Amino acid sequence: MTEGFIGPEEIVNKKKEFIIPCLNHFYQEPVQFVRGRGQYLYDSDGRQYLDFFAGVSVINAGHCHPEITARICAQVQALQHVCNIYLTQPMVELAERLAGITPGRLQKSFFCNSGSEANEGAVLLARLATGRSELLALQDGLHGRTYLGMSLNGLSMWRTDPNPAGGISFAPNAYCYRCPLRLTYPNCDLACADEIGRVIEVSTSGGVAALIAEAVQGNGGIIVPPPEYFSRVKEILNRYGALLIIDEVQSGFGRTGKWFAIEHWGVAPEIMTVAKALGNGVPIGAFIAVPEVADRYTRPGASTLGGNPVSMTAGLATLDVIAREGLAENAARLGAYLKEQLLALQQKHPLIGDVRGLGLMLGTELVRDGKEPAAAEADRVLELMKNRGVLIGKNGRSRNVLAFQPPLVITGSDAEAMLHHLDEVLTEVEQGPR
Repeated sequence: MTEGFIGPEEIVNKKKEFIIPCLNHFYQEPVQFVRGRGQYLYDSDGRQYLDFFAGVSVINAGHCHPEITARICAQVQALQHVCNIYLTQPMVELAERLAGITPGRLQKSFFCNSGSEANEGAVLLARLATGRSELLALQDGLHGRTYLGMSLNGLSMWRTDPNPAGGISFAPNAYCYRCPLRLTYPNCDLACADEIGRVIEVSTSGGVAALIAEAVQGNGGIIVPPPEYFSRVKEILNRYGALLIIDEVQSGFGRTGKWFAIEHWGVAPEIMTVAKALGNGVPIGAFIAVPEVADRYTRPGASTLGGNPVSMTAGLATLDVIAREGLAENAARLGAYLKEQLLALQQKHPLIGDVRGLGLMLGTELVRDGKEPAAAEADRVLELMKNRGVLIGKNGRSRNVLAFQPPLVITGSDAEAMLHHLDEVLTEVEQGPR
């Protein structure tokens, strides 16, 4: 271990003593990360790891990108904080940039510190704009760690409070591999989307403010709806006068091969939330709305650290890098190759029940005995991959989906290296203990 680093064992001991125990960590034998560069992380012993999870879909431009880091440091040295009740240039510049790249007529932004806060603000805005209080969400969705955000989560493990907020109804999601309606696409005729109308009719007063949905459900297991899904959903919401809030916290900023995942469906929401990759590691969040919705929020709504010059500068630098280096295009190209190779591995490995995703937001669902979730096997795969110097993620309602969400700067050789190790690890796990 390098001098100055206390090492993973001592960090675990200090976590037990000083950190609230809700915060867990990956791996039975965790490591201490101390440095990052591009698509690589390094531990306290100097070992290099190929990062295929990007800090949970955050480091789209790569760890410690030189340009982003330099611009952040320059801003820290010039002006770090004055609160957004004062005028600063980076905030309005970033809002203007977002208006230029977001779909449809999304134009006006409110900046905050995280995806959870962005989703909370988006729901508030929807209620203000419609004069309604009831909300819709989807099964297997994840929208945050605030009280309201947890109440909107469609995953039981992330709904920590035993008494969630009222006025929220859940509709089936478009989880075709495990259809909640036991139907098969395309013969289903998008019955899961039509269920949104039924839920409004039977579970609400009929006066719903908004549906909040991830374009691609991340923690739910990289769930990608069919191509016609969001058009049908938008038609239903329009019929009932409800708004569409699209949560792009995990899927935004080139991750799926486009600036935003919802662009794959050709649908524009009234409100969108972003965070994570916008700051490339700097805490940041925002909700963005069409003018007629945004302009209903007129009562005081300042945020002490939202819109601070450092985070705004990080956002501007990150957008510059993503655009100039063609990272969305790289995600589309390498994502297509990676998905093709994962499908090939599915033919070889009975553990892989399904392969899905867009761009470099891909998942493989591990199963045994048909479709029984193979959560223990997923944990074993993660551990063995880490031991080989490759970091991947896991998600899904049963935590049995391997997640591949690397920095968008990865190369073809990086993808090949990961696939080589994954092939061998899956074989080892399928053979069981020796």
